Amino acid sequence: MRAVPQFGTQTPGLSYPDRPAAFGVAQRDGLIAVVEVETPGQPTWRDLPGGGIDPGETAEQALVREFGEEAGLIVRPTAWLERADQFFLNDQGRDFNVRGSFFEAEILGEDAALHIEPDHRLIWLPPLQAIAAMRREAHAWALAVWLRRAST
Repeated sequence: MRAVPQFGTQTPGLSYPDRPAAFGVAQRDGLIAVVEVETPGQPTWRDLPGGGIDPGETAEQALVREFGEEAGLIVRPTAWLERADQFFLNDQGRDFNVRGSFFEAEILGEDAALHIEPDHRLIWLPPLQAIAAMRREAHAWALAVWLRRAST
C-alpha cells in the first residue's frame, strides 16, 4: 500500500483535526473548471471545486453537491484519481488536515440555482495554467496526476 502524500506545513500550536473532503477535475473544451474565491481582506485564490464531506455523505455525493454549490455545475464522478492530504488554514483561521479524495468528473449540465456560494466564481483555465494557479499544493498535484493519465 502506497503512502498518502501530505502537503502543507503545520503552524506550531495548532492541532489540524482531520477533515474528509472531495474535489474534482472536470474539463470542457480542453479547459479545467476552477473556482476563484474572493473574500474581503484576503487575496483572491483558486482551487478545484469541492469541499468537506458532510456526515452521512459519501465522497462522491459531496463532490456532486460541492460542484453545484460552488460553481453551479451538475457533475457525475467518473473515476477516482488519488488521495492527498493538506495541512490547511481556512479563511476564518480554522486549521484542518484536509484528507482529500480527488475524482475525475463529467459535466452533465449547469444550474445557476445550485450556486449558493456567492464568493465562489467558476472560471476555466488550460490545464498547465490551472496547476500553476492552485492555492493548495494537493490540488496542483492532483491536477498533474490527472494530466499525466489523460495524456497516456
